[in-house]
Amino acid sequence: MTLAEELRSRNFSIYGQWMGVLCILLCIALGISHLLHLNVLFAFGLICLLSGLTLIFVEIPILLRICPTSPTFDNFIRRFTTNYMRAAIYGVMSLIQWLSLIEDGTSLIAAAVVLLLTAVCYLIAGLKGQGFVGSKTLGGQGVAQMIV
Repeated sequence: MTLAEELRSRNFSIYGQWMGVLCILLCIALGISHLLHLNVLFAFGLICLLSGLTLIFVEIPILLRICPTSPTFDNFIRRFTTNYMRAAIYGVMSLIQWLSLIEDGTSLIAAAVVLLLTAVCYLIAGLKGQGFVGSKTLGGQGVAQMIV
């Protein structure tokens, strides 16, 4: 299945996975940029950066095979194989970034919005009864099943 066919499939778990890739890029970039703050936003930037690094392993399952990680980390990542669990992790990460508004309105709002939209995609997929389908472009289908 090509990328265009995946996007036309109307499967919200694929939409969520591609939005998750966007979240990875945003979280890493915004997390690094907020490490320069000398106030509470430093902590939110660090959390955003760590969220992005964690999401790399959630959304690109082949990396669990390639990168040397601990069994504890592998078991943690394997918890997020269903649409509902992915919606939960994205929802929590989004909430944390929304809390950064308490200190100041910064570009972390962009990460919060995209994380929230990704959580909504996975939640819709779960509510519609669509099983999680990994994108073949990102190492899904057969590779994802081997890892789980």
